[in-house]
Amino acid sequence: MRHKRIPKRQAVLAGAAAIGIAAAAVLLPNANASQSGNQSAPRPAAAKISAASATRLAERLAAQLGDAYGGAYYDKGKQQLVVNVVGNDNDVNVQVRRAGAVVRSVRNSAGELRAATQTLARRGSMTGTAWATDPRTNQVLVTADRTVTGERWDKLEAAVTSLGTGMARIEKSAGEFKLFAAGGDAIFSGGARCSLGFNVTVSDGRPGFLTAGHCGGAGQQWSEDPNGQPIGTAQASTFPGDGDFALVTYDDPAVAAPSAVDTGNGQATQIVRAADATIGLEVSRMGSTTGLRDGVVTGLNATVNYPEGTVTGLIQTNVCAEPGDSGGSLFTRDGSAIGLTSGGSGDCNTGGETFFQPVTTALAAVGAEIGADGGQGLQQSRRELPDRVPQGASSR
Repeated sequence: MRHKRIPKRQAVLAGAAAIGIAAAAVLLPNANASQSGNQSAPRPAAAKISAASATRLAERLAAQLGDAYGGAYYDKGKQQLVVNVVGNDNDVNVQVRRAGAVVRSVRNSAGELRAATQTLARRGSMTGTAWATDPRTNQVLVTADRTVTGERWDKLEAAVTSLGTGMARIEKSAGEFKLFAAGGDAIFSGGARCSLGFNVTVSDGRPGFLTAGHCGGAGQQWSEDPNGQPIGTAQASTFPGDGDFALVTYDDPAVAAPSAVDTGNGQATQIVRAADATIGLEVSRMGSTTGLRDGVVTGLNATVNYPEGTVTGLIQTNVCAEPGDSGGSLFTRDGSAIGLTSGGSGDCNTGGETFFQPVTTALAAVGAEIGADGGQGLQQSRRELPDRVPQGASSR
């Protein structure tokens, strides 16, 4: 991933990216004990856990299981983490069950699925296509928008076929992949407007915020009103490439910038942490065009081929969005910052696919933490909130 200082007078705002589930190993009690092969021992019951706990557990198991790991997803109905396991190693199965997860035998490992996406990048990359790993089906889901027809469709189909049986599948989108950039309550620079995603604190203690990275045609200084006094200066950006986000720091180091998302109607959600997404995670998105919308995460490590360029490492969801929602906050109702709205297809009448920049990798790229108030969040009512509570609005 890359990020850079934005030269003066240059049109900028951009982002970084990430891969879905990976983390440091945490050894489980007696995970490799010889008695794990005892077939007569009762199987531990799968634990009922929250989606946030499932994400952390999946990260640990991904690191522990190595090549046997085939991805994981959260079963909302049963409140359980389902872990895909490749092979018939009973010790691995016992390790997963002891951790409190459900074992599901699959064919493709997470590493093989990643390799498949790399092949698609070489053989099937074209505007109007996207792909993401889908642990529920243990495949790579390839999506083509309505512009992919004729020879371009044949090329994509051939690329998928070359991966072998059961590795990937193609779905057709009724819409067209585009960046969700248009008018909305937001921040302004020259003739452009972009949303404020999440307030952050940068490494030197200055307050700032993250926003979408594709808000091209913008200047270095940002204000709260068209042609208003600047409140922030763009510092780092990436788009297209390994992400879609930008960092802007407030010019006033004492600015009040609470760690919260304004969800409308006098309500706000306190943001207390940044978190990775997991398949099946229930999420909410706030945007200036369509307001507050809900859905679930459907894909990780997504690659999207926009007309403006290819972006990798995104989160895929079924949350609807429309032009004007770019840069909006993707979060959970219990206060986890998950992503920044990038683009997708469809609208909030017909549905569609929407892609988000992971917040965790954006923060890592610019050396920042969630919350300009130290992540302590918000104690005021909506009428007491400063104007810089993230609105989830967008650009152009």
